[in-house]
Amino acid sequence: MTDRTIYTTLAGLRGRGWSDAMVRDLLGAPDVQGRDPRRWSVAPVRLYLVARVEAVERTPEFTRCAAASGSRSSAAEAGAERRRRAVLAAIRAQPIEVPRLPAVELERRAVRHRHLLGARGPGGAGAGALVRWQVSYLRHALSRYEYLLDGLYGSTGRAEAERLLRRRVYEAIAAAYPALAQECARRIGTER
Repeated sequence: MTDRTIYTTLAGLRGRGWSDAMVRDLLGAPDVQGRDPRRWSVAPVRLYLVARVEAVERTPEFTRCAAASGSRSSAAEAGAERRRRAVLAAIRAQPIEVPRLPAVELERRAVRHRHLLGARGPGGAGAGALVRWQVSYLRHALSRYEYLLDGLYGSTGRAEAERLLRRRVYEAIAAAYPALAQECARRIGTER
């Protein structure tokens, strides 16, 4: 068994600021390679001597590569920010078209939608519950607008874009059905 205090893994190198390309170019092959006996994995464990890693970190080549890697990450962040701004602009510009239904038909569809989602029994089918069901049905009917979120990956603006899209959808529902405006405002208020 190898002593983990004198070796570091690829994840440990990444934590020290190494990129995969830097490991390949500056360190080369790992000092120890094999299977991890504690867990089954197809990928081999690669260990690098900490003393060798520290020696390479003191070289000018490492400094240059680390600076270049940092500028590439800044470019990636700038690209992600441009995508975020473009998606937010598209969400703001996209008209949200709410289906216009007679009140009786909207109620029928809302109740059916609730039952399709697995709700059992009347479940407090008072006027307030029916309004909530109608807003939920219309929100689901407008889920096709979620394609506007394409292009946002991870956390880079995704939550902000989802909140903006939901707010726009609820505002469109409130404009199309004034009787549902209070419930839409409540849902917008609880998202913050």
